[in-house]
Order: sequence, then C-alpha cells, then structure tokens
Amino acid sequence: MIGAIAGDIIGSVYEWNNIKTKQFDLFSPDCCFTDDSVLTVALAESILTGAGYASLMRAYYRRYPNAGYGGFFHQWAGARECQPYNSWGNGAAMRISSVGFAFNTLDEVLVRAAEYTAVTHNHAEGIKGAQATAAAIFLARTGSTKADIRQYTAANFHYDLSRSVDEIRPAYRFDESCQGTVPQAIVCFLESTDFEDAIRNAISLGGDSDTLACITGGIAQAHYGVPAAIAERAMSILDKDLRDVTARFLSGYCPGTLPGLSTLPA
Repeated sequence: MIGAIAGDIIGSVYEWNNIKTKQFDLFSPDCCFTDDSVLTVALAESILTGAGYASLMRAYYRRYPNAGYGGFFHQWAGARECQPYNSWGNGAAMRISSVGFAFNTLDEVLVRAAEYTAVTHNHAEGIKGAQATAAAIFLARTGSTKADIRQYTAANFHYDLSRSVDEIRPAYRFDESCQGTVPQAIVCFLESTDFEDAIRNAISLGGDSDTLACITGGIAQAHYGVPAAIAERAMSILDKDLRDVTARFLSGYCPGTLPGLSTLPA
C-alpha cells in the first residue's frame, strides 16, 4: 500500500493543476499526503488490529480534518450515526489497496473489499470499484500477468480497458466516480514499464490526479514493487503516526519493501 500512498503524494500537487504530460518532477517541494493516504492507513490499521474501520476512519478524520475529504464524507464523519451514504465515488477505490495485500485468496479479497467499502460507499459502483482495484492488486502480487489482469477485470467488472493512455488523455477531465477513475487507473498500470512509469501515466491523464495515481500505485506496487528511493521519500512525507502504521503493515504483508526504514526521521 506504500505504492498507493506514493501515488497520492506525487499526485497531490496536480489535482487542481492538471498536466497532460509524463515529464514532471516526481516529488514537488509542495507534495503532501491527502485523504487518500489517511484513509488508506486507517484501513491498514483496521486490518492489523481488528478495530472497526468505520470508527477508525472517523478517528483519523478528527486527527486530519483538513486532508481534502469529499463533502459527503465530511457529513458522514461528523454525524452522530455512521450510516453509509450510497456513494459511487472513487474514494472507495483509493483507500482499498491494503486488502489486496493482506488476504490470501481472491474470494476473500472480494468479500473483504465489499465489507470495508460498504460502510460508506454502499452503491454497487462503489463496491465494484473497490473490488476491481483490490482484485487487480491480489492478482498482480500472486503472479498473474497483465493480460490475465486485463481479462479478469474486463470480464468480471465490465470495465472498458480497450483504450490506451494516449487515447484517454486528450478528453479526460476531473471525474470523482469509480466508473470514471478505476478503469483509467488500471490502464495506466497495464501500459506501464515500471512503477514510476505507471505513476507518470496516471498523472498525465489529468483529472483527479492524486486519486488516479493512488489507485494505479497500489496495483503497480503489487506487480513491480516500489523503488526504495520512492518508498522512503513517501514515508518521509507522512507524519510519525501514519508512518508507524504503514511500517507495521509493510513489515507484516509486504516484507522487504523498505530496507532503509531505520534511516527515516523519527
């Protein structure tokens, strides 16, 4: 899930300042973590500890109230009761990467992705977006080829993965839906040559850049791994609390991801 966090951080400066090129500095001085990373880490903590995801999301929201959440999530997190709000937004997919790494069968990944998603995004498209993302991560980390991932995703989630990044880019605009974000993010991974190239593909589309890169980054991590320099830079931008949970998750489910972890700031 550090791949998802890195994608979020790298994309953070382009969400409202879209670019349509792959030529950019990977880490801008203004890069920061957003709600995508915050809620990704909250889910990692839920998996690690067994604590309820809904209550953890609300706790993380109180700790990081200005991370850039959507309007409906703001209302949900501040409400007295935690009732799902039938969302099909791409927030369902941007926070789900930990599920693809933590569970040992595809069936369990699909079930868990639906469970964790439905606490807020209980619309069928929201659940589908989360399941497709988690399934792609699971398939990638367990040795499936890109062709296998493309075929499985198209057949089971009915996403159109036929257009190339170059074909998507010119007309692509900001889209907060799963159906307008997840297939594009998967294509960015499928066409990539390595982790960094996958992130550059995602940013180059424009649109909801941090979320596109977050979703793409989780899948790309599962297939390629994350270069140590990118993982360590992303970890250094997180605060200590987020970094500690991330390090625990990586140690348990993605061993060897951060060989230089001991050199990161306290």
